[in-house]
Amino acid sequence: MSKNYELSRPLPPNVQRAAAILRFAGNIGFWIQLVLGVLAAALLFLSIAGLITQQKASQGTGFSIFCSTAGVLCLVISILICFRYKKIADLMQSGNVEQRPKKTTTIQTVRLGLSSNLIGIFFSIIGAEGFIGILWSKFSNIPQGAAVYDTSKLPTPNEILLLLANTHTILCHFAGIVVSLWLLDRLNHINRQV
Repeated sequence: MSKNYELSRPLPPNVQRAAAILRFAGNIGFWIQLVLGVLAAALLFLSIAGLITQQKASQGTGFSIFCSTAGVLCLVISILICFRYKKIADLMQSGNVEQRPKKTTTIQTVRLGLSSNLIGIFFSIIGAEGFIGILWSKFSNIPQGAAVYDTSKLPTPNEILLLLANTHTILCHFAGIVVSLWLLDRLNHINRQV
């Protein structure tokens, strides 16, 4: 009888606050990254499809595309982790002490989300730098005041679209980093109050 009472006792206030904060951060991080991430992935897909149809790709484009794709894949992981925050909040509020996740597990999950965003923003910045180098190379080879007859020396819209996809991915990862840091701060603040 005492075991059933132990499983159904009311939640401590710090667990209720932690669950509410996890749910809020999970919702914000999930939706911001999902909406902006779908846009970034669509731009990346369209630009890659356009580059495939071109006759000749610029030198260095392959590595930049790899970095951009890695940034989007890290974003997918971050979105899934934000969804996991909401599931952890549900487990905390279930009232079952045995199912409640440990503090260390919750903090590790938040740190994993932060790491995913940091790795993703690193890849996205490297990809963007590569595309900026390609664009600079093309623009610097155009003579000043001369008419351009060889259009292969001009930047293509697909290369500019790849740069735009990278900047959207960087914005998504930045939002994820802000959410993770805020969440770590709030959870540590709750732990200090106990």
